Amino acid sequence: MKKEAEEKLKAEELRRARAAADIPIIWILGGPGCGKGTQCAKIVEKYGFTHLSSGDLLRNEVASGSDKGRQLQAVMASGGLVSNDEVLSLLNDAIARAKGSSKGFLIDGYPRQKNQGVEFEARIAPADLALYFECSEDTMVQRIMARAAASSVKRDDDNEKTIRARLLTFKQNTNAILELYEPKTLTILQHLLLSFCLRVRYHSYN
Repeated sequence: MKKEAEEKLKAEELRRARAAADIPIIWILGGPGCGKGTQCAKIVEKYGFTHLSSGDLLRNEVASGSDKGRQLQAVMASGGLVSNDEVLSLLNDAIARAKGSSKGFLIDGYPRQKNQGVEFEARIAPADLALYFECSEDTMVQRIMARAAASSVKRDDDNEKTIRARLLTFKQNTNAILELYEPKTLTILQHLLLSFCLRVRYHSYN
């Protein structure tokens, strides 16, 4: 029975992958405070793409009160990490739901590690482009600390030393992703961000 269930799951994932394969998928990469959220909003407005954030999908699932949502809430409340399988499942479902009305997908903040990119392409569909928003560490630290100061929720780890340590881990993971997917990576330099306007060429994805 277990083998049969696994085969059905793989067949369903393959079906969804084929359904998503004919629509552009762009990974949006960049550290906290780099401005990628603002640029995603512009792309959505101008080109009719769908913006999918793994963090938002997790929070929405928890808020729904579903069985899966309660399981995810328990994991996050205990300080654990949600498995990549769960995140991919949420992304897969969201892409399948929006495919009929969307001109493309912006996958925001994912992958965070090289193996996640490999699994995404194997289970959902190949990414057409990895769009990386470069931002200096000092700028990101300043923006993160400013957000923390303005927030009503104070965290012990919202200090410069801890933030820089998190950013170092982020940089190491991101560099590995960019190296693996270098042929389809477009880097937006920080000093060009204000004038950035992505011109999507649909024929390049066909």
